[in-house]
Amino acid sequence: MLRLTKSLPSLVNSNAFVKRTYADLSKLSPLVDIDPRVHEALRGSSGSVVALESTIITHGMPYPHNLETALEVESIVRQKGAIPATIAIVDGRIKVGTTADQLARLAQSDTIKTSRRDLAYVLGKGLSGGTTVAGTLLVADM
Repeated sequence: MLRLTKSLPSLVNSNAFVKRTYADLSKLSPLVDIDPRVHEALRGSSGSVVALESTIITHGMPYPHNLETALEVESIVRQKGAIPATIAIVDGRIKVGTTADQLARLAQSDTIKTSRRDLAYVLGKGLSGGTTVAGTLLVADM
């Protein structure tokens, strides 16, 4: 039988339920380019933002299907009234919301599959990469 030594309200108000932060990304902000439409939506003036990972483009499908799929997914997000924000790394810069040209480049080039553990390496070397779900969520939480 489980016996709590504290009441539930005192547990909730204690340090037992502290939001954990696993990475301080504030120093990365000079390396982040946010698309103006995404920026406006994040400021609350023009709707919801849907963060999209980019490894499906760089590692999930062959060209040109990868590019066609990425553009179609972004189009569907727009049709539903939200702003798509495909997150990727291009030449050592985090892109939150990519252009069609950047997507085309990522779809055709060798890139690094970038998870949260790889982010510093890819940025530091000035490389390009498709973000995994974990990498995308890390950037989206900045």
